[in-house]
Amino acid sequence: MEKTQGMAAPPAAGAPPGLMRRRVVLAVMCVALMMIVSMVVGLTVALPGIAADTGASQSQLLWIMNSYGLVFAGFLLPAGALGDRYGRKGMLMAGVVVFGVASALPMWVDDPGILILLRVVAGLGSAMIMPMTLSIVTTVFPPEERAGAVAVWSAVAAGGALMGLLISGALLEAFSWRSIFGLSVALAILSAVLVMAFVPTSKDPDELPVDVVGAVLSVAGLCAVVYAIIEGPERGWSDTAVLLAAVGGVAALVGFVLWELRVEHPLLDPRFFRIRAFASGSIVIVMASVATFGLFFVILQYLQWLKGYSPLVAGLSLMPMTVAVGAVSPLAPVLVRRAGLRVVLTAGMIVMAVGMGVLTTLDKDSSYLPVLVGTTVVGAGIALCLAPATDSIVASLPAAKQGVASAVNDVTREVGGALGIAILGSASNSGYRAGVGDRSDVIPGNVLEAVRGSVDAALATAERLGGATGARVADAARTAFADGMDRAMLVAALIVAVGAAAVLWLAPGRAESIRLQEKQSEG
Repeated sequence: MEKTQGMAAPPAAGAPPGLMRRRVVLAVMCVALMMIVSMVVGLTVALPGIAADTGASQSQLLWIMNSYGLVFAGFLLPAGALGDRYGRKGMLMAGVVVFGVASALPMWVDDPGILILLRVVAGLGSAMIMPMTLSIVTTVFPPEERAGAVAVWSAVAAGGALMGLLISGALLEAFSWRSIFGLSVALAILSAVLVMAFVPTSKDPDELPVDVVGAVLSVAGLCAVVYAIIEGPERGWSDTAVLLAAVGGVAALVGFVLWELRVEHPLLDPRFFRIRAFASGSIVIVMASVATFGLFFVILQYLQWLKGYSPLVAGLSLMPMTVAVGAVSPLAPVLVRRAGLRVVLTAGMIVMAVGMGVLTTLDKDSSYLPVLVGTTVVGAGIALCLAPATDSIVASLPAAKQGVASAVNDVTREVGGALGIAILGSASNSGYRAGVGDRSDVIPGNVLEAVRGSVDAALATAERLGGATGARVADAARTAFADGMDRAMLVAALIVAVGAAAVLWLAPGRAESIRLQEKQSEG
């Protein structure tokens, strides 16, 4: 375990004071993590209110959501490296302050352009926070307790989004969309106080120089690629800006890899991906994030627009998924010790694919039961594979590189999330447009383009038309949306199944998993 600065050596592992201190630190890191992940999904249910109050267009609403994720993903790697070099606690505190300020100002903002800019700043703060939460957990806990602590962290990372959705829905029942930002400010203040009081200072004892060129290339490459992923479905993949971003981003990432292979102290050594546990853990997190972020994006629209649920009821409807995550996560490390990483990761991905398959059966008249079964099974699969995948990444690298290991975990999660929203959102949207076209005989020609734009616009148009015509338009839009969602869930199931096959081939078996755990224990 790495050296710590500015504090006495911790008590021996197993001593009650040390155990209590570690648990308190874990709880503090979970509060900071919850602050970030709850905002991501929670803000989705506030978009109608934001549009009404600020006059934001559909494009601006998309960027209010996506600008955050773009900057978040782009700056994770350099933020993790800077935390390793200059101190993880200091980086965490700086991130909490940046995030808190960027969350406070929107409560007085009415201009969507300024709101997008503040979301960019909040994304930067989140990039400074998230890798520090995991790296602090992995450096505070001794090897024999680390897998359990990482499982708790992973459960919060997976379930925190749903908790944020539920809390945000409850706030919107009584207050405006600005209350969601107020919640983030309160969590930022609480996190700052707890971090100052309980979190020890730690950093890389070797104090290696920061790879500035690698940091610039990684930020430019990731931001450009994520931009292309976000804008591709909207502008079209042949659009000049999308093509330039995609080609430039890939070129920057290729340059990043080549630079990292030759520099003496790389930001992220590409050779790490030769480690089977590291590579398979990264694959799992990317694939699982693609499926789950895309699931949230689509299912929330289904529950609110087709089932007529309020934001609060939509959040409550997904709570069994959170329960499944919380119930299964503690079992995952035990199963890895007994069956090995390959079996557990593959099983978790297969369970996720089965849950997505259940959700492909939904139509506009489905009851809540398929939603309950499908999302609960997906939650169990997430819990089964994400905690071991995260632990396999951080356990593969030395203690001095925990900030970078944590950043890799977070980059794969955020890039996977951006891919999930883009790919599954595009699949759902294309299915919806095709479905509307198939029902053009019941939709008046003068409103066909508005109906094709989105199910929200279609339902608003149907309400204006009224009577039998409005009812037919609404029914056609709901049917088309359900068809599009089924297409998206099928794509998600296929993506996860491909991930399962890759992990089955690549992940270490039981014997190698045991050797990895023994190596970790020796550290």
